[in-house]
Amino acid sequence: MQQVVGRARAAFNSGRCRSLEFRMQQLKALERMVQEKEKEILAAIKADLHKVWVGRGVSLRHDGPGCGVWKGLAVEKPGTHHSPCPSWVHRWVLQESRRSDESPCCICLVGNAVVVKPSEISENTAQLELYPVVTGGVPETTQLLTQRFDHILYTGNSTVGKIVMAAAAKHLTPVTLELGGKSPCYIDKDCDLAVACRRITWGKYMNCGQTCIAPDYILCDPSIQSKVVENIKATLQEFYGEDVKSSPDYERIINKRHFKRILGLLEGQKIAHGGQTDEASCFIAPTILTDVSPESKVMEEEIFGPVLPILTVKSVDEAIEFINRREKPLALYVFSNNKQLIRRVISETSSGGVTANDVFMHALVPDLPFGGVGNSGMGAYHGKHSFETFSHRRACLIKDLKMEVVNKLRYPPGSQKKVDWAKFFLLKQFKKGRVGLVITALLGIVAAVVAK
Repeated sequence: MQQVVGRARAAFNSGRCRSLEFRMQQLKALERMVQEKEKEILAAIKADLHKVWVGRGVSLRHDGPGCGVWKGLAVEKPGTHHSPCPSWVHRWVLQESRRSDESPCCICLVGNAVVVKPSEISENTAQLELYPVVTGGVPETTQLLTQRFDHILYTGNSTVGKIVMAAAAKHLTPVTLELGGKSPCYIDKDCDLAVACRRITWGKYMNCGQTCIAPDYILCDPSIQSKVVENIKATLQEFYGEDVKSSPDYERIINKRHFKRILGLLEGQKIAHGGQTDEASCFIAPTILTDVSPESKVMEEEIFGPVLPILTVKSVDEAIEFINRREKPLALYVFSNNKQLIRRVISETSSGGVTANDVFMHALVPDLPFGGVGNSGMGAYHGKHSFETFSHRRACLIKDLKMEVVNKLRYPPGSQKKVDWAKFFLLKQFKKGRVGLVITALLGIVAAVVAK
C-alpha cells in the first residue's frame, strides 16, 4: 500500500497534473479508453448485475452526473475554476466505492492524483484492467486507510462510513461521504397516481433496487394505498412483462450475501405483490409490502433491493413528523399537484436532495450539488461542485513594499489618536465595492499622515 500511495504522491508532487492542458488530455484519454473497452465494461456489468444494455453503450456521462458536461465546459470556457491559479491547491485523493459506476473522472479534472479502491462486491467490474486500482476486501481497505491522504471520498453505507471517518481523523484528513439511507417518498392524494407510480416504479426497481437514491419506502393516505399498489403492479407488467425473471431489463442482486439479507427483511411482512425468489441466480422479484409497521426490520436499514414498503399516514403533517423522527435521508421525494405542500415538505424536512413529482432527477442536473447530510453523508460533488470539493481554495494576498506610511497607524508606539482612527475605520460602514475600498485606502493615508 505504501508503494501505491507513494507513486500517487510522486505523480502529484511532480506538478505535471496541475496544468489545464494535461488534465484535459487525461480526460480525453479516459473517454477514449471507455469507448475502446466498451464490450469488456458491458460484459463485467452484466456478470455482476445481469444488466443488459440493449442498443446502448457506456460513455463518460456514466462516470458521474455532470462530469461530461463539466468536461465540455472546461474545453470551451476554461475559466478560473480550471486554469492554474495560485489560490487553488490540488490534492491527492483516496476514492473508495461500493458501486461499479463510480470513477475518478471528476476528481482528476481538478488535477489530483487518485488512488481508487473499487468495491470487492462488484467483483467482475473491480477486476477490469482499465486503469490501476487497489483490489481486495476489508484487510486491504483497512491497510489502505492507514496511509495519509489529502482527501477521502467514500461511497457506501453509514457503518463503514464511520470507520473511514475515524481513520481519516487520525491525520485530520477531510472526507466526502455518500452513504445512502432510507429515502422516503410521500404521495399526496392530489396528484396523478398513474404518472407518480410509473416514475416511482422506474426509480425503485432500476438495478434491482440497488441504487443509493432509490425510493426506499412510500408514505401515503390509507384511502389511496390500494390504488398505489395497483398502479405499481400495472407499471411492472408494462416494464418487465408477465415473466419478470426472463425480462432482459430486470437485473439481479449483486451476491448471495445481500440476497439473503434482503430475504430476511421480508420475514413477517404482508406481501401485496411479488416475493418470488431464486437463490441460484440471486433473483428477487419486484416486491410490494403493505400495512408495514414503522418498527419492523424492513424499516430499520436501507433496503438496497427490489422491496418497496408502503406505510400509511393520515396527513402531510404526519408524513413530515415521520420523516423527521428518522435519520436524514440522502434523497426525499414528494408527489403532489399542490406546490405549497411541496414547498412545505422541503422547508420542514432535511435531506441530501429533493425531487418533486419525479425521482432521481436532482442527481442528474450538473448544476446541483449531490451529497448527503447527517447519517446519509457529508460533502457534495457533481459538476462544478466536484471541483470545489476536491480542491482547496487558498487565500493569497501579494502586497507591495511601497507606501509604508500607510502602515504607521498599526505600528507601535501607540497613541490616543491612533486608537481613535482605528475605531473610526472599524466602526464606519462603507458600501461594498471598489468605491468603498478606494475611500478606505485614502482615509488610511490621511490617518497615517495625521498620526505622524
